[in-house]
This record gives sequence, structure tokens and C-alpha cells, in this order.
Amino acid sequence: MQENLESIDVKQDHALIALLEQPSLSRAAEVAGIGKSTLFRYMQDDDFRKQYMAARRDAVSQAVGRLQRSMTRAVDALDEIVGDRQAPPYARIVAARAIITQAIKGVEVEDLLLRLEELEEADRVREAMPKYS
Repeated sequence: MQENLESIDVKQDHALIALLEQPSLSRAAEVAGIGKSTLFRYMQDDDFRKQYMAARRDAVSQAVGRLQRSMTRAVDALDEIVGDRQAPPYARIVAARAIITQAIKGVEVEDLLLRLEELEEADRVREAMPKYS
């Protein structure tokens, strides 16, 4: 992590790591070996806050990647429950509902992304057109 922290010092580096790992600001300050007021002051610093937000985005991105890698197994499990005639009816209904709901949401997101791409392309074309006054 140190290579991404050119603009913050060692104590701020420890505070940043603690913020990512601890459930509260108070606990993060304690683990980093600084006072809460110092941590609050760090949070007001633009460079520190930018580093913190970048580290949070990276952590979320890694978590999303893990979720995406598990999706196939999750869908397989739901599919298995739906097809299991011995499973309790409520379990089959819940699994079926989850599959249907997520499939519909997936189509909606794809449709929205396609529409957004179309609008962006139309905007690029409009911007490229000569302006007459």
C-alpha cells in the first residue's frame, strides 16, 4: 500500500490502514496509535482524504470481484433448489423468485447501459456538428 501513499506520512499511512480495517473512527484512531482529534484532522486534509477514498474504492472493487467469481456457484445452487422436487415448496419458491428477480434486473441494467451508450453517441455527434449562429 505504501507505493500509493506518496503525499502522506507514516502515521497517516497507519491511520489509513486502520480506517479500512476497523469498524469505527474511534477504534481506527486507537489502533493507529493516534487521538481521535488527530484522525479527524487527517480526514479534513485533501491529500489524506483522496488516498482514503482511493483505498476504499480499491477495497470495494476487490470485494465485487470476489462476488462476481462466486455468482456461478450461487446461480447453480438456486437452480438446484428450484429443480429439487424434494425441497420444501417455500425454498423452491424463494429460489425461483431470486432467479427471476435478478434476471429481470440484469436485463434492465443492460437496457439502461445500451440507452446510455446511444445517448452518449448522439451527444458526441451533436458536439461534432458545426455551430451556426
